[in-house]
Amino acid sequence: MLKKLFSPAKIGNMELKNRLVVSPMVCNYCTKEGEVTERYIAYHEAKAKGGWGLIITENYAITPDARGFSNMACMFDDHFIGDNKKLADAVHAHGAKIVGQMVHAGRQTDKSVNTGVQVVAPSAIPCPAKQEMPHELTRDEIKRIVSAFGDTARRFKDAGFDGVEIHGGHGYLIAEFMSTYSNKRVDEYGGVLINRMRFIKEIIDDVREKTGPDFPMLFRISSEEQMPGGRTIQDTMAIAILLEEWGISGIDITCGTYGEDSTIPSMAASHAWNIESAAQVKSVVSIPVMVVGRMNEPVIAEAMLRSDKTDFIVMGRGSLADPELPLKVGEGRLDMVRQCIGCLQGCIGRLLNVGEMACLVNPQLGFEYIPIEKAPEPLKVAVAGGGPAGIEAARGAAMRGHIVTLYEKSDRLGGNFQIAAYPPYKGELSYYAAWAGRELESKGVKILYNTEFTTDIAKNEKYDAVVVAAGSKLMVPEGIEISGNKALDARELIYGGKAEAGERVAVLGGGLIGLETAVHLGWLGRRVTIFEVSDQIAADVESGVLPSLLNLVKQYNITVLTGAHVVSVRDGTVKARIGELTEEYSFDTVALALGLKPNNSLVKDLEGIVPKVLPAGDAHIPAKAIEAVRNGFVAGSSI
Repeated sequence: MLKKLFSPAKIGNMELKNRLVVSPMVCNYCTKEGEVTERYIAYHEAKAKGGWGLIITENYAITPDARGFSNMACMFDDHFIGDNKKLADAVHAHGAKIVGQMVHAGRQTDKSVNTGVQVVAPSAIPCPAKQEMPHELTRDEIKRIVSAFGDTARRFKDAGFDGVEIHGGHGYLIAEFMSTYSNKRVDEYGGVLINRMRFIKEIIDDVREKTGPDFPMLFRISSEEQMPGGRTIQDTMAIAILLEEWGISGIDITCGTYGEDSTIPSMAASHAWNIESAAQVKSVVSIPVMVVGRMNEPVIAEAMLRSDKTDFIVMGRGSLADPELPLKVGEGRLDMVRQCIGCLQGCIGRLLNVGEMACLVNPQLGFEYIPIEKAPEPLKVAVAGGGPAGIEAARGAAMRGHIVTLYEKSDRLGGNFQIAAYPPYKGELSYYAAWAGRELESKGVKILYNTEFTTDIAKNEKYDAVVVAAGSKLMVPEGIEISGNKALDARELIYGGKAEAGERVAVLGGGLIGLETAVHLGWLGRRVTIFEVSDQIAADVESGVLPSLLNLVKQYNITVLTGAHVVSVRDGTVKARIGELTEEYSFDTVALALGLKPNNSLVKDLEGIVPKVLPAGDAHIPAKAIEAVRNGFVAGSSI
């Protein structure tokens, strides 16, 4: 069915078996010195095994001070060649090609990851995201950086890579030279377009001289910078003409600059949202064009290829969510693909806040080097709860070869994660629960719906181990008095028609659950007021998701009261203290989103009945779904 997606094609003299390309993404799986690790190699090899035609690595620093992340890969010395050859060999063993991306972070970094030296840029203007004043590069310094790009490309070739990609997107040094937004020079490297492109031409020429005439060279570029005075698609089309003329083998179209919202779009962005920009670039060049941007649906990817708007489909987060996507799609198992849901919790949130990449729907990402081995003998295992933690606990235990039964008290999988799919823009969260049912069945897990796990069941079935993933319960902080029947768990007002809100609704709590409840009810035409005790709302919301959520708060005219200390809720009357003033507010419904506490009483009840009892997910510690998924998988796969 998807014939175009699986047709071979060339980039320069590099022939790919299909049109599916893994996007370059920093994962921080290398050492602080930039050495590749077993973990880093296994991460890429999993994608090669999964059938991807081309893997473009994360950006490699071309000099010690070119880094943008603490544990990113480096290729500024010949001693890096040996271990990277192991990486190339591992990828080639499965029929995939590998291209090494080269970068200099320019001003878009800081001293904490950049060997402590002052950042550099075409002009002495701080990066809006990083805020460090850069040193304006001299001509001699520019020449040394040009040479470093060529040397790095030669090392990739010596390591057996199939080509290189020059990173000219996302606001890094090359992008800084191309744009009048960041380049204010008046010498031969500034001013009109051909001058701003001089740095890039010198890099291309140096790479070609050091790697030979036939070594494929890709160029990554943002279609639009999305910054005041930044490049537009018209500028990018002109640049593409020059890149082809100067010998670039293919153009990789991305978008944005770090510090604004389009670079890594959330689930609020439409699928294939960058495709028209790729089509405009493709219309002015004859070399291959590839495009990234919410390409997580294989049939949409096929449609984009058939429309002749791109030659290759680049999937970043889609390859994180399911490294085996090409194999499954090629075999016609489209319903078994574990698709990216655009949540940004792992690929961005974990990378920026914890220091390494993860994936909410794929708890094995970054742990590919740790094999899941069969247990010495199969045990009889029960999982109580079918939320994300229970799903992954059951999957992990089944992968170990155990006989697994999952008990879910409702009529479907997903738990709180399924509830979270109901507000605007959140529908793709249901992908995971829908996939999970088929995945568990394929692994032999027996799922009992509308069945709550009890100690009687444990006694009668004589389980060897039980994973308690019963989720969480509503928490009401001490000091708040609640009475009457108008105060409801916020989750009940979103999910499955369990409760219906009146015309005027108070939402107590301005975190993620409270905000999404407010937005959902605002979308349905209710008049909503949020009461948040702290000075700001959305403290637990991922930065990439936050703008779209706040826009909806504004769009639906939701009133937000911060610094609001709720004293009591009595039959819809909310009494709250804001500053020195205490007032009463009247509502038809009050949605409680003040926090959650573990629903773990079953853990204690099972002691002495079952040999091994493991809490998982919110039944262990209420947290974000990404923690629940990983925690559940570890619990199940450790049995």
